[in-house]
Amino acid sequence: MNERVLVTGISGYIGQHCAVELLKQGYEVVGSVRSKNKAESTRIAIGKFAPVDKLIFTEADLLSDKGWDAAMMGCSYVLHVASPFVLTEPNNENDLITPAVEGTKRVLAAAKRANVKRVVLTSSTVSIMAGNGSGKFGPETWSNLNAKIGAYQKSKTLAEKAAWKSVEEGDMELTVINPGGVFGPPISGAVDGQNVKMLTDMIKGKLPLIPDVAMGMIDVRDVARLHVKAMTSHAAAGKRFIAASAEPVSMETVAQVLKEAGYSKVPTRRAPSALLKFMSLFDRQAKGMIPFLGQRASFDNRSTFELLDWQPTPIENSLREMAAAISQE
Repeated sequence: MNERVLVTGISGYIGQHCAVELLKQGYEVVGSVRSKNKAESTRIAIGKFAPVDKLIFTEADLLSDKGWDAAMMGCSYVLHVASPFVLTEPNNENDLITPAVEGTKRVLAAAKRANVKRVVLTSSTVSIMAGNGSGKFGPETWSNLNAKIGAYQKSKTLAEKAAWKSVEEGDMELTVINPGGVFGPPISGAVDGQNVKMLTDMIKGKLPLIPDVAMGMIDVRDVARLHVKAMTSHAAAGKRFIAASAEPVSMETVAQVLKEAGYSKVPTRRAPSALLKFMSLFDRQAKGMIPFLGQRASFDNRSTFELLDWQPTPIENSLREMAAAISQE
């Protein structure tokens, strides 16, 4: 296997797992990082799970054109993973939206210039269900940008829309993976993922109450495998794939799994939604939860099973392994 793949945001939670999966399958991997300072620690972390003789790093920032043409050189595929999941609502929504949208446009334009065969974009189920209330949603559904939704939901939706628009002309193919809540052991303890932080806070007793939030969930290793499968599957071209459990998993269920695994500091009482709404007036993390409160979205994920041969890891296993990895840090 001599085909080369660019993984943007390789130092992130999902990016590291994608790199491991690619390297295990024999691909050459180019990983983009905003600063080369992250390269060596990322190489060491990935090297614990896969051979790194075919791994190289390149410096490129989503907010700059510099470096992207060089990053794409010789690449057959691109996994555009870079774009953080941030629950805390920013003071200015464009702090999230601009790098997500402009970065996506920049990466896809460079991929076109390099004659890349296919780009696999990491989007989110929030691009599908945000602002639509409770119900069942499929890959054909889009979030409601006219509703009151958070900056993160807007950023993922607008970035994905920009990606689809960018491939309307030309031969380059696009496939989109829309994960729900992503859990499972991080490859590196230094990974700054929102779900990593949330579980850390839960098991260390820093989260006193459980919010009335439920979401479709998936193991991070499944997300990586789906990205790599979507990269070469003929049937995946031009499609969106929901990477989440069909039914939402509540945070109370998450707490119960952790409690039963021996993490005694995990809270069990549900936070009254009225309290969170009050807290949102002066707490930006609480404000970021408001669009999710009380929502129950289920998903039609059949095409993910049928076309990408998804064999889901039980989410209970993902939670236990994630907690075990975090607690060792």
